[in-house]
Amino acid sequence: MKALNDKNGKKAGDAFFVDFEGAAPTDEENPTYEKVKNVLDRASEVLCELEEYAGAGESIRQAISNPKDEGKQTTAWDAVCPLVTKLKSFYDYSSEVESALPELLTALCTESPVVALEKKQALAKQMAEILSFVLKFDDLKMNKPEIQNDFSYYRRTLSRLKMQDPGSDDSAVVNNEEANRMSLFYAYPTPMLRSVSEATTKFVTENKEIPLENTTDCLAIMCTLCRVMVSSANYYDRFVEKEATIQFCQRVMIACVILYDHVHHLGAFKKGAAIDIKSTVKALTAHNEAHQSFVESMMNALRYTTKHLNDDDTPKAVKTLLGN
Repeated sequence: MKALNDKNGKKAGDAFFVDFEGAAPTDEENPTYEKVKNVLDRASEVLCELEEYAGAGESIRQAISNPKDEGKQTTAWDAVCPLVTKLKSFYDYSSEVESALPELLTALCTESPVVALEKKQALAKQMAEILSFVLKFDDLKMNKPEIQNDFSYYRRTLSRLKMQDPGSDDSAVVNNEEANRMSLFYAYPTPMLRSVSEATTKFVTENKEIPLENTTDCLAIMCTLCRVMVSSANYYDRFVEKEATIQFCQRVMIACVILYDHVHHLGAFKKGAAIDIKSTVKALTAHNEAHQSFVESMMNALRYTTKHLNDDDTPKAVKTLLGN
């Protein structure tokens, strides 16, 4: 693995513990921290609403099976509209997350990422919380096929209503233009990851004064820190909520691999990359004997949401490790 060191030779992952449970902002961190906190405060609510999303499948099936029954059409429409309002709130929240991310990247990547992650632990914690949220959201979304079904029905019905009454688009819970944008978002299996990947790519493109390597190194270092913290009893014994925090670290670790692979031009899997994939996978399986579904979910994220895994020059051993 390529060593990631600061200018004084400090090695990432071996030198410090990031307090993901209790890090509090310093005066220097506080302005950025408060901006990001306003976004993150809603993350749990968004995840709960997505987890509880039940869909309008039965009403839609009845409406489709009885196209001339106006009562069933009305029932389906009345059932799906509040759900589309909820889907719009998720979509809008993705934009808030996209806006928060550059604030954190600026704070953590302007100077040496090794120094920044140790010195600005509250912001490092917020960065980790965003990455954990992204994987949680997308994992839930992939197990909710009713989202696509509901939204497809909504768009078809909205088009039909517009043909009957062009003004109906103005009073719709989501108008046609908004529906088109939302459709692109929900068409992706992992829409939140795509939003964050695009936001990170945009950040490195627009902020030329910050070297690209600072951003990719920040992701690689955070991955390494999480890996070391869950692999060493000296670190994970310091967690209060051990099981929850270990899985949090593992989720962040995997998210960092995925995001690094999208942003770095060579990806995360090539020989000499800054991320040790073999050790990362080993750290994922640690502590999770009773949580195989979690491990499989994270492995699937590596297999199916990374960009470079299937490149011809990805080492065969890495593909075999990930089951590709």
